Amino acid sequence: MIYIQREIRLRARPRGFHLVTSEILEALPEIGSVQTGQLQVFIKHTSASLTLNENADPTVRGDFERHFNTMVPENAPYYQHTLEGPDDMPAHIKASLLGTSVHMPVTGGRPNLGTWQGVYLCEHRDAASGRWLVLTLSGV
Repeated sequence: MIYIQREIRLRARPRGFHLVTSEILEALPEIGSVQTGQLQVFIKHTSASLTLNENADPTVRGDFERHFNTMVPENAPYYQHTLEGPDDMPAHIKASLLGTSVHMPVTGGRPNLGTWQGVYLCEHRDAASGRWLVLTLSGV
C-alpha cells in the first residue's frame, strides 16, 4: 500500500473557474505506480473551492462564474462581514456551496475520471494570492 501526501501552491489566478487537473498530476508523478486507489485534493482556504466538471468547453466555466455571481451577489444588504471587501462574504458562501475537496478513484496509474471531467479551482476573490492544495494519494 502506498500513502503519499504533498502540499502544492497554485499560482494566483483571477476570479473564475480554472482547470487545474494537469498541475495536480504534474505534482504527483507517483500516481503512475498506483493501480487501484484514491486521490483526495483539499484546498486550504475559505474563499476558494474545488469541484469536478467539464474539461473541454471553456464556456461552461464562464457560465459557472456568472451563475454563482447571480446566485450569491456582492453587497447584499444583510451581510455583516464586509471589512475585507464586497467579494469576501460571497466568496465564503460560494466556497461552502461547492466544497473544499474532491475525491477521485485512481485506476491504472491515472485518475479514473469521465472523458469530459476535470478539477476546477473555483477562485471567488477578485485579487487572491496563490492557493494551497493538499494532495493525498493512497492505493496499491
